[in-house]
Parts: sequence; C-alpha cells; structure tokens
Amino acid sequence: MAASALLFVGDVSLDLTMAVSHVPQPDEKVHADRTVEGPGGVVANAAAAAAASGSAVRLCVRLGNDTASEVLLAGLRAAGLAVEVEHGDSSVYRVVVLIEPHGEKRLMLDPNPTLFPTLEAIERVSLDDVAHVHTALYGPAAPRLVQRCREAGVPWSLDLEPATFKDGFDTIAHLVAGASVVFVNALSARAIGDGFEQILLRTGAKSVVHTMGAEGARYASAAAIFTVAPPSGLAVIDTTGAGDCLAGWFVAGLAAGLPPQENLRRAVVAASLSCGRLGGQMSFPDRTAVLSQLQIVEGVS
Repeated sequence: MAASALLFVGDVSLDLTMAVSHVPQPDEKVHADRTVEGPGGVVANAAAAAAASGSAVRLCVRLGNDTASEVLLAGLRAAGLAVEVEHGDSSVYRVVVLIEPHGEKRLMLDPNPTLFPTLEAIERVSLDDVAHVHTALYGPAAPRLVQRCREAGVPWSLDLEPATFKDGFDTIAHLVAGASVVFVNALSARAIGDGFEQILLRTGAKSVVHTMGAEGARYASAAAIFTVAPPSGLAVIDTTGAGDCLAGWFVAGLAAGLPPQENLRRAVVAASLSCGRLGGQMSFPDRTAVLSQLQIVEGVS
C-alpha cells in the first residue's frame, strides 16, 4: 500500500494579529482597526495549508501547560490536522503581528522551548505510512528528524528560516543534502548569499522554491528553472503566512505527483488568495477556492 499521510514537524505559535494605520512611534499609542487571534508558526501554517488542499496531514508539535496551549490545540484540530502533542512546562510560543495598510507585516516573537519537539518526541513519532515530511530546522532535535527520514527512505522538505542558521549556511548544509525541496524567502536567500539557488542545488537539494512576495515564486532544479507570477487583481490585506501557505500546498502537490510547474502555479494561487483576509491560518483557501481561481486565471490567459 502506498504511503498516504503528510507529516509536518516543528513550530506552532499563538498569533495576535492587529491591523494598524502605522507602526507606533516611541511612547505612541496606536489603536488597532481590527484584531484576530489564532494558531500560527511556520510549520503549523504549512500543515494547515496542506490540509486545506485536501491532503491527510499529521502535525507533531510541542505545546505548553497554559490555557493558550489548549486554545491552540483546538484550533489546529479544527483545521483538520491530526495533532500529535508533546507537552512542556513552559507557556506556548507567542507572536504579535502588526499589519500596515498596504498589507505588509511586522512580527514580534517570544520564542521558547515550544519551537520544536524534543529529541524524545522525534524518536517516538512514527514514519509509517508517511509520504513526505516537512519541517524547519528549529531546535537540536531537527537533525535527528532528517536522519530518520534518510534511514526510512521518506522524502523530506525544509523551510530555511534565517534564524535557523545564524552562524552561517555551512552549519546546516548537511541537512539540506537530499531534501526534495528547500523553501527560501528573501531574507534566507540573502543570508545564504549570491547564487543561493545553485549553492543549495550543489549542496544536494533536489529543488529550490524561492518565495518572492508580490512577484510570485521561482522554482529551480537540475531539470528546470521557471517563475510563476501571482494572479492580478486580488486584494492584499495581510501577507502573514502566505509563504507558509505556498509551502503547504506545494508539499501536498509534490507528494501527489503533480508536475512542478502545475504544482507551483496552484501553490502561488493559494498563497495569493490567503493575502485577502486578516490573520494567518484562518485566511488559507480550500481546494475549491484555489481551483476556481485557477480557472479564472487560465480563462484570462
């Protein structure tokens, strides 16, 4: 029987998102126009997006012992995720997101041990019936997860956040080797350096997806290089989680065997639609919305 589930392992946060007219000056009080609160996190967001695409998704995370952790768990399950929880003694990881009128975000993070499951949790998590594993390299247990994927022959992908290689790309290069796809944004691309796509491919990544905001996304592998632009005319209210949404959809399509160009086109449309509402996961479109928008785009072209 073919493996069917997607496994996402990594960070989850409680996000407080506030739409404001401008970023406060020192000692200035700015009233938010709108406020929403809900689950966030690079990996948890990608998991929610993959579930919205119609995939069966497991999410392995570490939560705290506070009420906010209970709220997060309920929100993740409501998104259709099969959540495997390791509980710690701390409060959950929190993020405050300020959204300016043009839709761009400013994030304030309070990172803590709930960023990544412990080594014990990574050893326990089952890779049976797993078609693909997606993670970000937060925490000392992340290398063991990659090693377990290699040992089990399970494809994996990485979201390279700049915070995960503060001491240089060389410190994580061995974890990139063999990855099915590596996702990089503008900040992580800059941290890797000029020619980052070729650096990643030479390191052993099978493909690279560069998320470029309003310019869409670029795919690079030994076989093909192309860029997919976002649909025109869509509202941009909040860009929070758009790159994570793209990653979740792309991973789901990759596991389903979609050709890279078709896969990235769907993922870019999903990410673009997610920018039309305030908040992260709560703004992610479902499969029907993405396919409907694709029909509009293809009809215009």
